[in-house]
Amino acid sequence: MGRRPRAFDDPGRPCPRSSARHGSDVVETSARAVVPLLTHAFDLIVTLGPPVELGTVPAGRRRFIPITGGTVSGPMLSGIVLPGGGDRQTIGSDGTTGIHARYAMQASDGTVVEIDNPGVRVASPEIIARLAAGEVLDPGLYYFCTTPRFALPAGRHDWLRQRVFVAIGMRHPEMVELRIYRLD
Repeated sequence: MGRRPRAFDDPGRPCPRSSARHGSDVVETSARAVVPLLTHAFDLIVTLGPPVELGTVPAGRRRFIPITGGTVSGPMLSGIVLPGGGDRQTIGSDGTTGIHARYAMQASDGTVVEIDNPGVRVASPEIIARLAAGEVLDPGLYYFCTTPRFALPAGRHDWLRQRVFVAIGMRHPEMVELRIYRLD
């Protein structure tokens, strides 16, 4: 049994009608949801220090992974990842790892950009053990996505604050690769 088409699946389908109340008036609206596009913005290679185990809490095993540096390259931005940030993780018994990385990068023009990057990695216990042992694995064996947000001074990189981004991650023994996409 296939999925039922929605209004935005067929561009030729008439827009669904709805009504909204504005004050005492009822306003008829015609709405069509826009299917977003993903545009590759840039890639991050984030180098990592050894994990610091923080112990077990009810939600799982906690650890902190220091960020030691890295590079930024791509069609919309280039620069370096600054040392000094870190990634706090909670590794659940169900194979879900909650990720919350905070760090900074410096664009090639000198602009410093703070990154707040929450996300999730999901894998079987076997895959988690292999990643923890430092094995390089096919990223198709696990799910690793984040939603980076950026804070920076006003200027030529305002687009980082004015859009939503998603990232696909690949875990390596001493680094993480993140491919950052802008949601358009």
